[in-house]
Amino acid sequence: MTDTTAEIVPYEPVHLGEILDISMLAWDPVFPLMKKEIPGYVYSAFYPDGWKARQLADISDVCRDSETNVWVAVSGNEVSGFVGVRVHDEDSMGEIYVIAVHPAYQRRGIASALMSFAFDWLRQRDLKMVMVETGGDAGHAQSRATYESAGFERYPVARYFREL
Repeated sequence: MTDTTAEIVPYEPVHLGEILDISMLAWDPVFPLMKKEIPGYVYSAFYPDGWKARQLADISDVCRDSETNVWVAVSGNEVSGFVGVRVHDEDSMGEIYVIAVHPAYQRRGIASALMSFAFDWLRQRDLKMVMVETGGDAGHAQSRATYESAGFERYPVARYFREL
C-alpha cells in the first residue's frame, strides 16, 4: 500500500519523544535477530547496557548533532518517521545516516518519501552520490530491501572483529 500523504518538516526538539518512540518500535524486531548472528563479545561491547539504552542515546545525539540534518514525516498529527542526513563535501557525497518509520506506517511509502526528500536536498547541494549503511544480518533484511528498491547499489565491504 502506498500512502505518501505525510508532510516532511524540519526536526524540532518537540519531536524528540516521538522520534525516540519510533526508534524503539522500529528497531525492536531487528536487534534480537542481529544478536544471534554477531559474536557475543561484539554485541556486549556495543550494547553493554542493552540495545535500547544505546539506541536512545544514539538517536538523541543525532537529533542534537549540528552535522546531521533531521526531518520528520508527519501523518495527521503524528510523527510517522524521520531521517537524518549528513553531508561529506570531501567525497561529494550525502549520507542517509539514520531513517526509521513507525511500524503502523510502514509499507505506506513514508521511507520512500523521506529518502526522496533527502535526495532532493542533497542534489541542491550539488553532491554526486548518496550512501546508506545497514547490517548484513537477518534483522536488517527489510532495510536492505528498502534501500535496494530505492536504487542503492551494495558496496562490498568486510568488517572484522577479534576479541582481545
